[in-house]
Amino acid sequence: MFGVRPRQTRRLQGTSRALKATARASWVSSVRLVGEAGKNSRRFGRSLNVFIHGSLILIHQTIELGETFMPIPGNLLTTAMAVMPHRDVDRALRTALSLDIPFWPQLPLLNYYEDMYVQASEHFPGIVLNMANRTLRFSTEKFIADLPEVLNRLDDPALFDISPDYSAVYHRFLTMDFSDRPAIRGQLEGPVSFGFNVQDEADRPILFNDSVRPFLFEFMAQKVNVQLRRLKGLHPNAFMFVDEPGLQFIFSALSGYNHITARSDMEAFFAMVERPRGIHLCGNPDWDFLLGLDLDVLSLDMYSNGEIFVSYTGAIRRFLDRGGILIWGMVPTNVEPFEAESVDSLETRLLNLWDVLARKGIDTKQLVAQSLLSPATCCLVNPDGTVTVEKAFEAIRLLSRRLRERFRLV
Repeated sequence: MFGVRPRQTRRLQGTSRALKATARASWVSSVRLVGEAGKNSRRFGRSLNVFIHGSLILIHQTIELGETFMPIPGNLLTTAMAVMPHRDVDRALRTALSLDIPFWPQLPLLNYYEDMYVQASEHFPGIVLNMANRTLRFSTEKFIADLPEVLNRLDDPALFDISPDYSAVYHRFLTMDFSDRPAIRGQLEGPVSFGFNVQDEADRPILFNDSVRPFLFEFMAQKVNVQLRRLKGLHPNAFMFVDEPGLQFIFSALSGYNHITARSDMEAFFAMVERPRGIHLCGNPDWDFLLGLDLDVLSLDMYSNGEIFVSYTGAIRRFLDRGGILIWGMVPTNVEPFEAESVDSLETRLLNLWDVLARKGIDTKQLVAQSLLSPATCCLVNPDGTVTVEKAFEAIRLLSRRLRERFRLV
């Protein structure tokens, strides 16, 4: 059955040109303020925020909010995180295609463009990319210089897409036939993690910059949407992850970005992202916070964090009752923990987690129907290169087959 969201059509196309002219006039005022009051003044920040919001909101005001979409399949099918240790593009793609729900791999050991932060940075104003030193920085001065060109291309999907230079696999993936697959998946680095990772000339994360942060969240939302639309052109049941390892740090008093602001920002971000939409992270965040976001799918490292996760029964139940899909990352990809486990031990480990939830009133049949399986994490540091990671992919296929037989899904 199709999932249907209420249509909330906004009839603002007729005023689009006038609003853009107003936004560009605001930009001219902002540049003048830099000279008058300095780049860090509150006056500049206020003007820049008005300009950014006024410009990018046009994109969302001319989109029909609320779309029809296919549900993400569950029933213990397999997928995986996209970051892989391969330097051989063909082999990486074959490995990704070995799972039920394939994805396009990200290969940071192949070259620096493949780094997930670098891929997300393409066309973002103010980015200073040094390929030789493998560094990704932000310049306020360059941000101001780059922004007018970005504004002139807001209606161009290529501005938000990933170019062939930034991925050796993505455009090959877009040429493939997936008609025999239950779904396909894409991914992009999320705005919180990107904003934590990318620092300005004062070594300050751009996430803390109140003038840049609204632009960052809206820009990344459009990057997700453009990629999702391209994937839906290949398969009606395409969906997206945003990778957000940074979410586990926002509850630290030292983060400089509190959870109240983060919740507001993430809710606004996902309101701009088309469905189906979700988050992947390998850390241990506040699960109430994460399960309470308006997501369709949540991908987690259950091998390391499962015992903590299943203690949040109420939030898990509400997530499932909204139709959410959980991806249980159960097979470790690091050499030592992988060698310490077997498919038998991992099956027992996962069933024990589900037993805990069953004792607390969560129906196992519903849980299984709304669950996928994956390796626990990505791993780039194994001494054996790709060997253990590929074994982990094989193990998750075997675990899926065994559990699908147990629950009579085959």
